[in-house]
Formats: sequence, C-alpha cells, structure tokens
Amino acid sequence: MTGRTAHSTRRAFLGGATAAAATAALGATATRAAAEPRHRRGRPAGGRSVAVLGGGVAGLTAAHELAERGFEVTVHERKSALGGKARSMDVPDSARGGRKPLPGEHGFRFIPGIYQNLPDTLRRIPFPGNPGGCHDNLVPSTEVLIARIGREDIRVPFGIVGTPPPVLTPDAFLRAVRGLLDNFAGLPAHEIAYFAGRLLVWFTSCDRRRTEQWERVPWFDFTRAGRMSPDYRRLLAIGITRNIIATKAEVASTKTVGTCAEAFLFNLLGRGADGQPDRVLNAPTNEAWIDPWVSHLRSLGVRFQLGHEVRDLTLDGGRITEAVIQDAGGARHSVTADYFVSAMPVEHARTTWNEQVRAADPQLARCDRLQTDWMTGVQFYLTQPTPIVHGHVNHIDSPWSLTAVSQAQFWAGRDFRADYGDGTVADCLSVDVSEWNKPGILYGRTAKQCTREEVIREVWAQMKAGLNDTGRTVLSDSALHSWFLDPAVELGGPRPANDEQLLIHPTGTWYDRPPARTAIPNLFLAGDYVATDIDLATMEGANAAARSAVNALLDESGSDAERCTVTPLYRAPELEGLKRQDEIRFSLGLGNAFDLG
Repeated sequence: MTGRTAHSTRRAFLGGATAAAATAALGATATRAAAEPRHRRGRPAGGRSVAVLGGGVAGLTAAHELAERGFEVTVHERKSALGGKARSMDVPDSARGGRKPLPGEHGFRFIPGIYQNLPDTLRRIPFPGNPGGCHDNLVPSTEVLIARIGREDIRVPFGIVGTPPPVLTPDAFLRAVRGLLDNFAGLPAHEIAYFAGRLLVWFTSCDRRRTEQWERVPWFDFTRAGRMSPDYRRLLAIGITRNIIATKAEVASTKTVGTCAEAFLFNLLGRGADGQPDRVLNAPTNEAWIDPWVSHLRSLGVRFQLGHEVRDLTLDGGRITEAVIQDAGGARHSVTADYFVSAMPVEHARTTWNEQVRAADPQLARCDRLQTDWMTGVQFYLTQPTPIVHGHVNHIDSPWSLTAVSQAQFWAGRDFRADYGDGTVADCLSVDVSEWNKPGILYGRTAKQCTREEVIREVWAQMKAGLNDTGRTVLSDSALHSWFLDPAVELGGPRPANDEQLLIHPTGTWYDRPPARTAIPNLFLAGDYVATDIDLATMEGANAAARSAVNALLDESGSDAERCTVTPLYRAPELEGLKRQDEIRFSLGLGNAFDLG
C-alpha cells in the first residue's frame, strides 16, 4: 500500500440515510428576516469597512452578503487557501502528463435537501453553463448502504416511505415511520413501533420542552436504548450519533439529534426541502464551488489576505479598534476596520478573546465550555471504478465509525483517468473517520495512537470487513493506488493533534452557544458554533450564522439594505396544534401526551 500525506478539509454531515433511517427532529426556531434580500443592494449609513476574520464557509458567506450591500470587505484567512474545512486540495506530486493533481479533501461534501440557506448562496454563485449557478453542480444519490460486519448489509433506497401522507396525524406519522424502519431487517416489530413512538414524542414536543428538557437528555436515554436489542442500539442510537455528529449517544443532546432527524424525515416525506435528501457535488469541491465563489467575491470587490492568523482583538472605548494579525513570516500587523466579523472555528476564535473582550461580553466566556472532536477524512485512489452504491456507505459496525462515498460515479463529464493523477487512477473512495478514541481491528490501538500509515491500513481493513464479508470482493488490495490523509492531523508522536476539529453536541451545549450579535457594538460572530435553527455544526449552520451576523451589522450601521433571509427548518402545520397543547402541559409540569415511558 503506497502512502501520500495530504492536505484536506471539510465538515460532512454524513450518514446519509442512517440519519434518515432513524429520523426525529426539531421543529426549529430560526427566523426569516426578509423575502429576497440579495437583489436589493443598499448603501451603509455608517462606516463601510469590514474585516472578516476567517475564510471558511461562514467568512465567505458574510463577505458575499456584505459586498452585495456596498461594504468594503477584506477577508483574513490563516491558511494558505480559502474554503476552510469545506475546501478540496491537490495531492502533492500526483499529476502526470498534463493532468490535474489527484483531488484530496478534509472529507466528502454532503449537502442534503434539508439545507435551505447554503443552497440559496450556491444559486447566487455564477458557474459557466449553469442557469442555477453552483447549485446546478449538486447531484442526488439514490440509496445508502449500511454495511454490517458478518451480517447481511442493509440497502436503503430513498423514496422508501412511499406515498407521503397528505395530513400528518399522529397515526399517519407512526405508519410512515414504521414503513421506513421496516427496511431494517432484524429489528423486532415491537422495537420499531416503540422507536416510532419516541419520534412522535419529539415531533409533538413544544419548543420550550425541546430546549429546556430534551436538551438535557442524552439521545441514548431518550430512545431507551439501554432496554433494547443490540441491533436497536447499534442502528438507532449509537450509529446515528457517532457517524453523523461525531459524538456518543450516551452524551449527545436529544435536541440536536432530534432536530436533524426530524428534518430528514420531512425531507423524505417531500416536505419543506430544497431538494433530494442526499446530494453531493459533481466535481472536487474547489472546482464545483469554492473557486467560482472566490472569483465572484473578487468581482464584487472583496479582498483576501491569506496566511493572516488573528492573534488578538484590541478593545478601546467599548469597541474593537484593531485585530492583531500574524502573517506567514511571523510578523505582526494591525488590521483596522469599522466592523469585525469573527468567522473562525470556535477553538480558534476563543483564543483571540482577551480578558477585556470577555469582560465586555460575558457570553463569550461560555464558549470555553464548547467541545470539539476529531472527524477527519481519508481518500483512497483506486485503479478501477468502484461504485459500491449510488450514495453513501455507512460502516455502522466499524470501531472507527466510518462513512464513505465513491466519487467518480457522480463526476459526470469527467474521465478520472484522463483528468487526474498519472493516468492509472479511475476512482476516489472518500472516507470520514468519526471515532479516533477506540481500538481498531488490526493493531488494537486507537487512531490517535497510530502512525499515519497505520491509520490508513486500519481504515482499509475496517471497510473490507464490512464490504467483503458476503461472498464477493468489493475492495481489492490490488486496486489500491495511493491514499491521502488530512495534513491537519499530526500522528506518530506523544501528542497527536488535529488543527481542524468539529464542534460536538453533548447535553447542555445549546446553552453555551452564542448569538451572532455580541455586546460589543462592532463585533459579530459567524461560525457553525453560533446558535442557529439547524443546531448541528454544519456548513448550513455556518451559512445561517453568517447571515445573522450580517443582519446585526446592518442594524448597527443603520444601513437601508434589505436584510439577509435566514430560512428556518420546516415545521409541519398539522403538528403545531399538538405543540401548543404540549406547551400547556409543559407549563403545568406534565409530560408530553404521547410519552408513555
């Protein structure tokens, strides 16, 4: 097995249909600020200069919205490339014969139909030949494979719910969920019925119960997984939380898991979605999205400073007067602006909030309690096309909680051999590793205790254990050309490190997530850790948070420009009456009417 170190990023909201297959979610609480903000550009009434600190999805979204409204925007990014964890990157020294380098990434892009705000941005990024801009580069998958080790795999096609019920009565809801879970062969009928009942409790819970009660309850406890069969625990409790949100069912907030699962189920029922439940891009992320986005922002006048790491924010007279920047050469500079949008990941943003800044807004100190974990990608380059399934593979029994997608099948109009690498690579199997703290099957060590080469061998072995155990060889060692592991990960020493981690959601996390507007008049927060309707740390959350930050900035500046639309998750009108009844019950100290224990 040959190895290539890597450079890559992402934040995949994965597990495609496993999320759908265990759906339950939040009737969300974000607000729509205006109908069509992007078409009306206004002139700011106050200062016009904005320093956006961070060039990931949140930072680029903020720059996009501000530039359209007449502000002078400069984006400062600590890396040498834009796009944050969403970007793709070239595998070093992999191109031959005039081809492009092999594409690497932090992890595969997953843009489900439940997203509303990010797709709106994609439509507004011009792309040659696409009437709908970069949005036209989204390609739907049709199924998901849940790979079991030593068991028959579960193949779940999308559209499995059948004809969506015209009215979501409690009975119709239970029938739809039971129909979905019938695809999970081996689950006892009474456990399917029980889980459907737990989802009904969530779907009919009022917002206050979700925030004040279920936010404090782990998903494992909410679903009563400890009482159920091993398959129930693996499929409907542990697998969902570990593979989708990189946290453990025993500690993951029911509010977070339920919110996303509910949105997926509505998506499957054809309710309130932008498109199909599972969509990927039709090319490497930078080709299909990030590079056209940056070009468009430059055309709007946005300036970019790469290799600029924010070290400190200076507070004077109640306002931020400068950001202290360290460039790639180690020299420090002062960046001044009328407004500052902090669009860095929380683990980096909070290091820039000194005592004076934290004293000016005590909410910022609570961000120290937010937790991050490792969810990092590996790409395997194969010498033969390997379309395992037309969608994602969820290795639900793998110790390292792997999910994967064979990418070449979705890159229509591209001949992988002719376009990338040395002419022998025909496919890219992109894998996300969500669990770095459990022993593997080859070396008996955690991923953090392994070398980079050992991580690759271990991931490959775990995938083969789930795919090659039913009588045919899906993954062959002879087809493996090379691999690429996120260079943000440092392994092989006494202190493994990951420079690009993922916000996770143990119980109580919601109470520590800040709003986009701070108590400092000219400082605004944009990032997937900011409180948004989708709750989960995703590209959609980063996009929505940036829109909220821009709206707060517009208010502060006195601008007459239309505010950004912040589209909330879908809420089924038929269930609102049951939620109002539950609000009364909650106020009286009573449980949900459908919560039978």
